[in-house]
Amino acid sequence: MNLNHNPPGARPATTFTRQCQHAARRWLPLDDTQSFDDAQRGFIAPIPAGVIQRADGAPVWNLAAYGFLGDEQAPDSVHPGLWRHARVNMITGLFKVTERVYQVRGYDISNMTVIEGDTGLVLIDPLISTEVARAALELYFQHRPRREVRAVIYSHSHADHFGGVRGVVDEADVKAGRVQVIAPAGFMAEAVSENVLAGNAMSRRALYQFGALLPRGPLGQVDAGLGKNVSTGTVTLIPPTLTIEQAVERHVIDGIECVFELTPGAEAPSELIVHHPGLRVLNMTEITSHNFHNLLPLRGAQVRDARAWAHYLDGALQRYGHASDVLIAQHHWPVWGREALEGFLARQRDLYKFVHDQTLRWMNRGWLAGEIAEVLQLPESLQRDWACHGFYGTVKHNVRAVVQRYLGAYDGHPAHLDPLPPAARARKMVEYMGGAQAVLERARADFERGEYRWVAEVGALLVHAGASPADEAAALCADALEQLGYQAESATWRNAYLQGALELRHGAPRLPGTGTASADMVKALPLDLWFDFLAIRIDGAKAAGKRLRIHWHFSDTGEQVLLNLENGAMTHRLGVADPGADASITLERSLLDEISMQRTKFPEAFQAGRLQVRGRVVALLELFGLVERFDRSFAVVGPRPYPDA
Repeated sequence: MNLNHNPPGARPATTFTRQCQHAARRWLPLDDTQSFDDAQRGFIAPIPAGVIQRADGAPVWNLAAYGFLGDEQAPDSVHPGLWRHARVNMITGLFKVTERVYQVRGYDISNMTVIEGDTGLVLIDPLISTEVARAALELYFQHRPRREVRAVIYSHSHADHFGGVRGVVDEADVKAGRVQVIAPAGFMAEAVSENVLAGNAMSRRALYQFGALLPRGPLGQVDAGLGKNVSTGTVTLIPPTLTIEQAVERHVIDGIECVFELTPGAEAPSELIVHHPGLRVLNMTEITSHNFHNLLPLRGAQVRDARAWAHYLDGALQRYGHASDVLIAQHHWPVWGREALEGFLARQRDLYKFVHDQTLRWMNRGWLAGEIAEVLQLPESLQRDWACHGFYGTVKHNVRAVVQRYLGAYDGHPAHLDPLPPAARARKMVEYMGGAQAVLERARADFERGEYRWVAEVGALLVHAGASPADEAAALCADALEQLGYQAESATWRNAYLQGALELRHGAPRLPGTGTASADMVKALPLDLWFDFLAIRIDGAKAAGKRLRIHWHFSDTGEQVLLNLENGAMTHRLGVADPGADASITLERSLLDEISMQRTKFPEAFQAGRLQVRGRVVALLELFGLVERFDRSFAVVGPRPYPDA
């Protein structure tokens, strides 16, 4: 086993962690190897060795980094269930699912499905980035006839299901009608909006969820649950030419009958599943997978609806189960045979419904989210199914998500209506506990007893309190987080714990700012959302007492926007002009996109004559003097600057 690629300062599993791993082996269904058999079925060719790179030479994808997963026996630093799952996720390459249906797995966290039509190909979900999508299609062409792509289907609005589209089709062919791009209702709005308004915080937290900055190794990142990790290439977007608007729609695409069914509000706000009656193939896209999914991702998102999720699964079972011989999805491996796929759908349905209903039952008895999460366990019939295990989402986290969806974050106790902010609370807590040194000594003793959850919490208090032995406190907190990561069956929990330990030991990483969005994503932003995003970057304290009205005219699109700033808040009205505005700006929308991506600045564009301003030019300078630039390198586990600090 290769032990050379581990986080700097990482420590081995403790005796207590080793005992936890051995205990897990006694109850896990490790004798069930069906997943390995299903993942290998239809194998045609492996992914070629080597690193996929961007045009500038930066690495995008390197599956070889996971070579340490060749050992069947899990090391003590990885939960044995997660180790097994990570090994199944290493069965990668080109696979034949059934006649005319192929999948490329392992070029990204998601799969690309290839369906052979009468004259060309129908592709479902072209991965995250163009570099890996192009490589995936080329692998298919090495073993199947090279034919034109006739259609691309985006199953839903998450980037790992559309971002590589320009790696497999040319937009000129789309505009000429030679290629269809198909997506569910609301796709464009959701695809460009989910990561915009909260994008800076969400992208920082995603580093914890996926472990992208962790070294690959038995003491580091071993998996991401849904796949190995996310590719880091060029994210693109071509708008759909056909949008599925009805709950169920039938279309014939290059001779392939497709029954599209919308499933909004479950795994994504805009999503669909597809049944191919003639092929007897059911594609559940991402509302089934071989693990318990997230009702609330660690990166953050709107809470998903477990009740609706279960409803969609039951509907698919009723309508398509009897008419299908194989079930595929856009993550993981297929399920073959009517009896097996119907059982799989039923257990996935009951997984989401059980957690939803039992959480509501306890919630209506007055129990709090943390209390329910501590006691709620899946029935043994679900625990025996590997596809119900929490390799991605977890029962504990999903219980909290259900409570949050119905009741919000406030737990109902008036003492928690207006608690002290973290730093002030931490200082008082440490003071009440007898001071930092006393707390640290007790925490060390608790660590030796294996009480890592408590030590992590107390260590975080010491760090936030800025206690005098801060370095020792951070080190102890990191040690506790690390052991919790080793014990976690969930890949995302493991990644979060280990990333937290890494940052406590070495500080927050230096990351590029928010100007890394792809050109396609920026161009797709509607002006309404662009100005909303500008508004959240206004420093309200600096803006207090200022009044500005600025009229924007976009010469290439004819659109107009009236921006109003007063009472510290920026609002805007679409399609409205105001002759009495402080300033009127004329520019092309493409220039606004360049400014969004920080390729140019307003003063530079003004001096170059690329925009015209009538009225008070200084009004524009005043406005942008109030705009804050977000830093993605903010502290997550360490102390943060706060007014009371």
